[in-house]
Amino acid sequence: MIIDFNKGDGLVPVVIQDYQTLEVLMLGYMNAQAWEKTQAENKVTFYSRSKQRLWTKGEESGHFLDLISWHIDCDQDTLLLKVAPVGPTCHTGARSCFKTEYNQNFLLQLERIIQARIDHPSDESYVNRMRTKGINKIAQKVGEEAVETVIAALAETQVDFINESSDLLFHLLLLIKEKGLRLEDIAKNLENRHQ
Repeated sequence: MIIDFNKGDGLVPVVIQDYQTLEVLMLGYMNAQAWEKTQAENKVTFYSRSKQRLWTKGEESGHFLDLISWHIDCDQDTLLLKVAPVGPTCHTGARSCFKTEYNQNFLLQLERIIQARIDHPSDESYVNRMRTKGINKIAQKVGEEAVETVIAALAETQVDFINESSDLLFHLLLLIKEKGLRLEDIAKNLENRHQ
């Protein structure tokens, strides 16, 4: 598809979204040259309206936005870029330029953290210690946490229920990863069932 840079006097708005958590991180602008550079280097480059020049996000901080995929809107005048952020996105040091209360998609980020612990095992890592015990122990732990979640739901405080539910979700994510799957596989299956 061809991006229509003419509608906005040579600039198009660009929505930056974390490819895994789907959190919106920032909004910037690109001209044709910024888009060409972004595609060539797979690092997001904007056109800075204040500096009047191309600006690669992270060129000074090292907090680059690695391009994963791009999508154009139906009018061909706005881009959505899914990225892997290297560090915080906002110049203030926040993960996003938008002041959201919390990371609404932390489960997806947690999945990425678990994968990183799998890819780079260390003796201090709980994920690594569980994995060395094998899939049977991980599956057993999911069962134990499920029972504890039910007990907390029926006989304990709201805080206890939140804590046990958190333990259950963590261990379920670990089991999903151990089976070579992603949360996305489960979400797609749920979406298909919904239809």
